[in-house]
Amino acid sequence: MRKLAAAVSGSSDSTRDVKRTESAQRGPVLEMLRGLLTQGLHDEVVRLVAQLLLRNGELEKKLAKRRLDGVHPNEAEGVSSDQLELFLRAIQQEAHEALQQANEKLEHAAQAPEKVLPAPKPPKQPSVRRPPPDNLRRVENVIRVPDEQRACPACGKERKCIDHDPTQVIELIPAEVIVRIDQREVLVCEPCEGELERAPLGDKVISGGIYGSTLVSTMFVRKYDHGMTLHRQREELLRLGLDMPSASASDQITWITDLLCPLWHELQSSVLIARVMQLDPTSLPVRDKEHGFGIQLGSLCAYVGDQELVVYLYASTGRKNGQRVGEVGPEDFLAMRSGLTMADASNAFDKSFLRSDLIELACNMHARRYFIKALDSGDTRAALPLAAYKRIYDIEEQAAKLSETERTQLRQSKSKPIYEELLAWCQVHKLHEPPKTPLAAACSYIINHHVALMRFLDEGFIPIDNGLVERLHRRPAIGRRNFLFVGSHAGGERAAIAYSILGTCRLIGLNPVAYLSDIVPTLARGVEHHDLAGLMPKAWKLAHPEAAMAPLA
Repeated sequence: MRKLAAAVSGSSDSTRDVKRTESAQRGPVLEMLRGLLTQGLHDEVVRLVAQLLLRNGELEKKLAKRRLDGVHPNEAEGVSSDQLELFLRAIQQEAHEALQQANEKLEHAAQAPEKVLPAPKPPKQPSVRRPPPDNLRRVENVIRVPDEQRACPACGKERKCIDHDPTQVIELIPAEVIVRIDQREVLVCEPCEGELERAPLGDKVISGGIYGSTLVSTMFVRKYDHGMTLHRQREELLRLGLDMPSASASDQITWITDLLCPLWHELQSSVLIARVMQLDPTSLPVRDKEHGFGIQLGSLCAYVGDQELVVYLYASTGRKNGQRVGEVGPEDFLAMRSGLTMADASNAFDKSFLRSDLIELACNMHARRYFIKALDSGDTRAALPLAAYKRIYDIEEQAAKLSETERTQLRQSKSKPIYEELLAWCQVHKLHEPPKTPLAAACSYIINHHVALMRFLDEGFIPIDNGLVERLHRRPAIGRRNFLFVGSHAGGERAAIAYSILGTCRLIGLNPVAYLSDIVPTLARGVEHHDLAGLMPKAWKLAHPEAAMAPLA
């Protein structure tokens, strides 16, 4: 026992001896002790037992410390690096398989159908110049043979014209400003010398004015439809021989918009009851001396009904509610509307679409733009959903020529499967994409608004996007560039009236000058409310088919 105690409490040299023994002697403890005792090596037995006691003491100290720290001796405190790497590889493999499967499904759905090879074309013929339109007036222009060539070179006598060799040339007759002298007929009964009867006044914007309705209508169209300032128009009139004062030109525009105001109100009523209403705002800078910088950023919001009527409403700010007396903001106008309504996913419309009677339609053009941004940022994965959208829009091009019922059937059979795979693709990629990337924003837009985005698949009369309204905004955009701003809030309201009438003419394919020059004198003479229906652009076009033209929107 004294040897054992000395070995346990020995110096550092004895500890080094124990470690040497530990490294030299390995195996089951009982067999080693039995072998040493058999050989008579009692000192080695003492040394080995001392080693065991020392090791046992160290283990007891570590176990006591872990218990004091509140850690269960069998509890695992972490995962090894090898295990973590194994788990990450499994997750990446699973994500890769899910993404690959989603890509393959969307690629298969978006793949364009195999095109039937067309029949071989006949040999190319020499190009034939397109003939002049039949609706243009023909004016004869006789070209004589020069006098020195009229004599016969054989006998010297003058030759006689026996025929003409015609050549058609499209030419322009310059506009001309004329003075129209209205000779109003006066009737009298000679036998009884009764009361005289005088013919009505000729067509003018106002009864006491000097300018005709065609001249003022042309100026009106050029200002708002072509973006020509009144100053430039005045220069053009000067070249034609008329010097119209700037104040007179401005007054004529003011008077014609005031006369068109009843039709503008009728357009508002018609748009509100349309089956589908589309809306989209655009900015309009307005001069306002009370504003800090002298220019206030107002807005024009376009509301299109059934893709054939448009009404613009002006507001002095871009807020969702009108801020001045009489102003109507987008939320104010939507409060009067029920049914299918298309708008972009703006926060300004969220409250309105909470109503159950206002059904939201979303714009697929906006959704597609998010993937374009992702592709422009260098993410080539966005090319696949863009290919799916291209296929959907190709189907829409085919559906444009069909009836509403046939269009619905085509969308259900061809577009719907593609869109469902597009939605599934976005859901899969959203799970494995960092939230701040452009592709994540594009997928989130599709996922969050897919119900409103896919409603066009259910009915053939629902448009796929809001592109029609955005194309109508080109006219106000040209005005912003050329005019920079409108002169007052009243000018903004007149601009809204002008863009409403002219935009409707563009949608239905109506010559605006012919339309305005005819109805403005009627409005100037005064009409009853029940007569306004016959003066609306669509009704007037039916009565005057000669004024029809190709839709320009």
